[in-house]
Parts: sequence; C-alpha cells; structure tokens
Amino acid sequence: MASSLKPPETTKSTPEPSHPASPSQSSSSSAPDLSTALQSLRQQPSHYVVASLHGRRYLLTPKDLLTVPRLKNVAVGEILCLDKIHELGSRDFTLRGEPCLPTTVVSLSATVVEHTKGEMQRIVKKKRRKGYKKTIEHKQTYTRLRIGDIVIGA
Repeated sequence: MASSLKPPETTKSTPEPSHPASPSQSSSSSAPDLSTALQSLRQQPSHYVVASLHGRRYLLTPKDLLTVPRLKNVAVGEILCLDKIHELGSRDFTLRGEPCLPTTVVSLSATVVEHTKGEMQRIVKKKRRKGYKKTIEHKQTYTRLRIGDIVIGA
C-alpha cells in the first residue's frame, strides 16, 4: 500500500521583537539629560561649534573671521543663519548631533563682511618640441564672514 507521506504540520512562533520604550517615553527621559547638558555648557566661559558651510566643516568661535569660496546671492552686510551645526562644546563639555544638532538647541549667525579675491595664480601649459606655451592667470573669489555669538537654547 502506497500512502502519501506529508510532513508534519509545524507552526513557528516567532518571538516578538523587543522594542525600546515608546517615543513619548524616550523623549521625556532624554529631555532632562539634554537640559542638564545645556545648563552645564552655558556655565562654561567660552564655546565653540563645528558647522558645515559650503560643503566643508569649520571649527568656529564667536568673532571669528571665516573665508569661504564665493557665496552667490548674498550681499555685504547680510546676516546668515548657520543651521548645520554638528557639534557644540567648551573646554569641559561637548554635545554632538547625528548628523546635526537641532536649531532649538544652538543657533549661530554670521555677517557677510566682504567679497574678495585671492592671490593671482599662474598656470603654464606647454607642449614640448612644438613651440606651444600658454599662461593662464586666475584669481579665486571668496566671501568673508564674521561669526556672531553662539546662542544656546532650550
């Protein structure tokens, strides 16, 4: 007698994934930590920030003069709000964002001081044995910014 064999029916019970506390609980537990960290930072005499501007990261302190490649559509005297701040710190404390700190935690402004040009660069192009020689001169344009005060919020 031929009988059809079927594999025994098995039911797999997958364990429930362990989830962290609900978002409302986790934010309330981290809020006091953030406020105490900001309070500790406020008590320090001097601060610095690491901010991204024009695709590069800069270590900035208040009243710094920053030279960046030319920013288009900004006039001299305009105030820029730098919102891509990756790190806020002092001598004893550091607060890092992944990737950036929210604007409610820290804000930083910069004033456009001038649009200027760099030094003259001479590029010489030459082809040997052809009598071909060409000199290209170029001045890179820059924008200079004066960094304002670091405002620590929340």
